[in-house]
Formats: sequence, structure tokens, C-alpha cells
Amino acid sequence: MPFRFIHTADIHLDSPLRSLSLRNPDLAGLIGDATRQALVAIVDLCLEEQVDALIIAGDLYDGDQTSMKTARFLATQMQRLHEAGISVYKIRGNHDALSRITQELVLPPSVKIFGARAEAIELRHNGSDIAIHGLSFAKPQAPDSLLPKYKPPLPDAVNIGIMHTSLAGAPGHDLYGPCNVADLHSSGFDYWALGHIHQRSQHTGERTVIMPGMPQGRDINEAGEKTVSLVTIGDDRSISIEERLTSIAQFERLTIDVSNATEWRDIVGAIETALVEKRHGTRSEHLVGRLKLVGNTPLAWQLRRDADLLLAEAEQRAQGIGRTWVEKIDLAVQPTDSTQSASIADPLVELGELMQSEVMTSHGFREEIRQMVKDLLDDLPPDSRKFVGSSEAEFEHFVDDLMTQSGDEIIARLKAPAREAQ
Repeated sequence: MPFRFIHTADIHLDSPLRSLSLRNPDLAGLIGDATRQALVAIVDLCLEEQVDALIIAGDLYDGDQTSMKTARFLATQMQRLHEAGISVYKIRGNHDALSRITQELVLPPSVKIFGARAEAIELRHNGSDIAIHGLSFAKPQAPDSLLPKYKPPLPDAVNIGIMHTSLAGAPGHDLYGPCNVADLHSSGFDYWALGHIHQRSQHTGERTVIMPGMPQGRDINEAGEKTVSLVTIGDDRSISIEERLTSIAQFERLTIDVSNATEWRDIVGAIETALVEKRHGTRSEHLVGRLKLVGNTPLAWQLRRDADLLLAEAEQRAQGIGRTWVEKIDLAVQPTDSTQSASIADPLVELGELMQSEVMTSHGFREEIRQMVKDLLDDLPPDSRKFVGSSEAEFEHFVDDLMTQSGDEIIARLKAPAREAQ
């Protein structure tokens, strides 16, 4: 009879809201509870599939947790697995190493948390030998490869290794326990259950190496549906992998072309159509969309001026679709040529052109804006800083976009101080 387990990582239980755009209290409530609901979905899947084990490859917690509500919730879910005879094997990742409740929480005896020294747990499963290897982070930093610290694979056993690692590195992720995929393949382990990188990847070859990604995204930078791996190791030591959906709320970016839209209702209709199409293609229970409007339209100035009204209209359409949310609307629209020609004598158009050609291109002005953004980032927690990008080039591009959009919004508000009836 095969040995079956669920492999997950990076749940980041009760992670604080990371997006400054989640000002809708209902949406904030959904996202704030999503990591808990994802863990419940994982436990439900374990029970439905009657697996033998759940493997958590680090970062079950999000950091310096002090809430015992989190502890009680986790203990309840682990007890459900314990009562079903399902074992849990967990290592601590870099975020778990910061957690205050990691050491204090009392869990059922079926939950094995590996320590800072490598261990190998030997099992006998229907006549087959299984060895599960694990090693936890003792400190939040792990600049060197952890692979040499693992015990050698047990002869004649199916060897499963659990490791929290950034592999060779990934955008937006610091370097933790770096190692080479080729070294994992040649290590003699049959299956490597990895964690840390939030995007799923699968490295098959002589051995099986899986980075499952996180089971629930927390903001638009963790977009797409999220899954766990259902792993089956056959009596002949063959390994099969199935992806199973776990994300409750799925973030998605939607680009909507509103070129040649001449009436407000055209814009709103295009938004609704795009949301309906994306909702039909979304398997997660909830869709959370960030909309980007592009194209040339005579409504460009009005859209910028009445951005709050546009968001309210979009949220209303999303609510009518059901289980659909609008997190933010980005405007990358420009006035049509006819609008520009008709307004050639408009002093505000001239002011806009002056701002773009003289003010926005001024080195001193750009440096002031750049420093303001950096000062803002210094006041934010690390996990909330990623909206400016993960590299210096992405940061500079963000500053350029911010300056362009700010100039357009100033002119839009000056052009029509009183909101026109729609």
C-alpha cells in the first residue's frame, strides 16, 4: 500500500495585511483571515484523502507572533489530524525562528518539529522503510547551505528530506540556506520537500525536488491560484505528484483597454466584462483583482479626477458578480489626440506640458520625490515595502511612474473642480 502525504510550506499564519490599498473593510477581513482558511483547507484535504502525513517545510508562522489565539487555532487543526491518525512533520523556517510561540506551543504527540540539529525519523509502512529527514532554522539567518548538515540517506529506505531554502536565489527573496538543485538530485534522497520561495516550481530528474509555493497569496505580488502537493510513493518507490488547490482568495492583475471609450458607462461596462471573464476562469473561491486601465480616451482627465467614483462603480459591479473584489485601479490612460487639439489654447494643458517638460525632468525635483519615497519605506515594515519593486531598477521605474501619474492627476483636478453629473 503506497505512502501518501501532503507537502506545503510558507503558510505565514495570521500574516498582517501587506497592501496599503485594502481600505475596504470587508476585503481586508477576507484577506486577513485567508491564511487561516488555507490551513483549514489543507487539513480538510488531508482528511478527505486519508493521507499518512502532512509535511510543512517551514514558515508556518509569519514572524514575531505573540497572539495565543493563533496558537489555539493551530493546536485545534493539529488535533484534527491527530485524531485521524495523520502525522505531521514540520521544520522551522526563517520566519518561524522569530516566533515567540514556536517554543511555547504544546501540540499533539503526532506532530514532529525538527530541531536545529539534523534528524532522521524512521518509519515502517506496510513492509517498506521510510526515512524522513529534517533540520530547522535556529536563527532567522542561514547564509550557508544546509545540505551538508543532513544525515546520509538510509540504505534500502525511501528517503524524504525537508528543507527551507532559497535554492540559488529568487527575486524578492533573501538568500537563506542556498543550495544547488543538482546537489539535491545527487544527494541520494528520493524526494525533497522544500519551502521558502512563494512561487511553485518542480525539478524532476533522477530525484524529485518540489517547491510547492505558498498555499495562499497575501497581496497582488503573490498573484495566481495557490496549491499544495499530494505525493504518492508507490510500493515500487515510484513517485507521483498532484497539485491541489488551496487558495481561498486569488489575486489577479487585469489590464483593460478603454481606447476610444467616449462615455462613462463604456468604461464601467469594460470593467464589468473583464471581471466576469476573469471570474469564470478563477478556481479559487474569491477573486481579488487589481485593474489597470490603458489606452487613449477623451475621458482620461475625468477618470483621474473621479478615481474614487470609478472605484466605487467597479466595486459595485464586482459585488453583483459575486465573490469578486476590486483591490485597486491603476490609471495608465491618455487623452485622445482630438481632445488635445481642441484644448490647444487651454492654459491648464499648457501647464501640464510645462510640468512634463520642465518640472518632471528636473534632477533636483526627481531627487526630492525619490527621497520622500525612501523615507516612507523606512517607516514601513519590511513585508510592506515590496510595492516599489525588488531591485534598484524597479524602484527607479516606480519613481518615474509616480511622478507622471501625479502630474496627470493634478491637472485633472484643476481642469474640473466641480464633479459633473454622470
